[in-house]
Amino acid sequence: MDVTLAVGSAVAEPGERADGWIEATPLPTGGDERLPVIAVNGAEEGPTLWVTGGVHGDEATGVAVAQDAAAAFADVRDDLAGAVVAVPVVSPAGLRRNERTSYYGGDDPNRYFPDAERESSRPPETQERIATRLFEALTDSADLLVDCHTAQVGSMPFTIRDRVLHGEERTEAEAEALAEDLDRLAGALGLPVLTEYPAEEYLEQSLQRSTAGAVLNTAGIPAVTAELGGHSVVEADARRAGVAGVVAAAVEFGLLADRPPSLAAAGDGVPDAPVEYPVRRFVGPRTETAGVVRHRVAVGEPVEAGEVVADVVTPHGEVLEAVESERDGYVIGRAEGVAVYEGQAVASMAVRDDGDLVVPRDADGA
Repeated sequence: MDVTLAVGSAVAEPGERADGWIEATPLPTGGDERLPVIAVNGAEEGPTLWVTGGVHGDEATGVAVAQDAAAAFADVRDDLAGAVVAVPVVSPAGLRRNERTSYYGGDDPNRYFPDAERESSRPPETQERIATRLFEALTDSADLLVDCHTAQVGSMPFTIRDRVLHGEERTEAEAEALAEDLDRLAGALGLPVLTEYPAEEYLEQSLQRSTAGAVLNTAGIPAVTAELGGHSVVEADARRAGVAGVVAAAVEFGLLADRPPSLAAAGDGVPDAPVEYPVRRFVGPRTETAGVVRHRVAVGEPVEAGEVVADVVTPHGEVLEAVESERDGYVIGRAEGVAVYEGQAVASMAVRDDGDLVVPRDADGA
C-alpha cells in the first residue's frame, strides 16, 4: 500500500522528496516563525527516521548534518524502505542570533519538550509551545530519532545515550525493551558512546525534557544525541561522520539494505574510545582557584583518577593549582578560553560508569 508522508506543509508521495515548513509560533511583526522540514519518502514501506539539528543556534555542524543526511537519502529514495524526516533548524531564533539561546527565553531551548510525568500549574510560554508542536509532529510518525548537536571548541564527536526511565508511564520490562533498541541506535552511529549523567542529576538538569530525552522517555521512541565537534562553524570531518552515522542507523533498522558507496563508513575519521569500559558524561574536573588554565591532556587522551589534567597559573605564569581528574576516563573536550574562576570545570570527560542504563524515575531509587 502506498503511504503519503505529510509533515507540516511537506507532503511526499512514495519515492519523492518534499520540502516545507512546520508552523511554530506567530510573530509580532506579522507572519509566523517556521521550522524547515525535509520529507524523503521511500519507494517501499518501513520505519521513519527523524533527524533534527540546530536546537542551539550556534551549533552549525548539526544543521549541516541534518541537511546533508536528507540529501543523501533523497539520492537513494528508490532504495529506501521507509522514510526520513529532517528538521535542520529547530531554533530559527537562535540561528538568527548565532547563539545557543533564543529570544523566546534566556535559558536552554532544549529543556522545554514534554515530560509525561511532570505537572505544572503555569501555562506554557512561547518556547515550550514551539517545542510541543515539534514534538507532536515528530512523535506522530517517528520510529527513531537522531538529534544533532555540537559540544565545545576542540571537542571530539561522540554519541550521548540517555538513561531509560521507568515509573508511572513505563514498566521496568518495557524500559528494558526500549533500552535494547536504544543501544542498537547508539552503536550504529559509529561514534564513541557516552551514557548520560546518573538518574538524579539527569532529572535535576531536566534532560528528560531535551529533544532526545523527551522522545525517548515520554514517547518511548529510541532517540540519541550526536555531539559533532565544536560550535559556530561546520567542521568537515564531524559533518562527514555525522552523515555517515545517520545512514548507518538507517541500515541497522532496515531502511536501507546497504550503505551507499558514495558515503564514508560510520566512524571513519573519528577517534575510537581509548578505554574499553562503559563511560558516562561528566563535566569536570573543576578548579578551586581563579587564574589562567594550561591544559596537560589532549582531547581523546585517557586519564586515571588522580592524574593532573591542567594547571591553573597566575598572569605571571606561577602555578597556583594542579587540577586532578577525580575519575578514570578520557577527555572529550576542554574549557574554552584561558580564564577560569573557582568552581569552574576545566574539561569535559567520559568517565567510568558502573550505573544501570535502565533506572527508576524516582530519584530515591536511582
